[in-house]
Amino acid sequence: MSRLHVENHQVSRIGWLRAAVLGANDGIVSTASLIVGVASAAAPASQVLVAGIAGLVAGAMSMAAGEYVSVSSQSDTENADLARERRELETQPEFEREELAQIYVKRGLATDLARQVADQLMARDALAAHAHDELGISEMTTARPIQAALTSAATFSVGAAMPLLMVLVSPASMLVLAVSLASLLFLALLGAIGAKAGGANILRAMLRVTFWGAFAMALTAGIGALVGTAV
Repeated sequence: MSRLHVENHQVSRIGWLRAAVLGANDGIVSTASLIVGVASAAAPASQVLVAGIAGLVAGAMSMAAGEYVSVSSQSDTENADLARERRELETQPEFEREELAQIYVKRGLATDLARQVADQLMARDALAAHAHDELGISEMTTARPIQAALTSAATFSVGAAMPLLMVLVSPASMLVLAVSLASLLFLALLGAIGAKAGGANILRAMLRVTFWGAFAMALTAGIGALVGTAV
């Protein structure tokens, strides 16, 4: 008999991939939109750069805090469910055994076989069996607040640095155009990388992120121009 091969599934990447793509995408869109909006108000390049740096720092901290709070709430919910399941296993083991067996029956196993499977899995690790099959909690989907926060902050900073770099290398007269075009290219590249890593459709991902990036920059450019004219 040949040895079983090891499969690498894309779902195992979903936790860090989501945080990374969201962070970098937000970094590019929000910072580029801020720069374009300020520049459209006829602000000097030095003020545009200061606004961009402030947006990078504030955005990275906001992303980190938001991800940490959000994923911590998920983690708290998971821990509460596991604690309740642990108590039920201690006080109602037969009920929990039958509950697990019925899950397998609904998936297509015969009743007797489902009960045998439940018995064997619970004998090995009852809580893990119920966590996975009853609660839907597994190693791949477990909430990791610190990992999500650090990933979001780091990738936001990397994304925000891209339009900021264009402020440094672009002439003042071409600042808005240069930042906009470069940011759209960065977004398209990010969409392609994220789709490739996640096994999704690359073209669809590129179009999705560039459309919303262009919309955000156009909106802030218009507001900046109106404010600059009024002031």
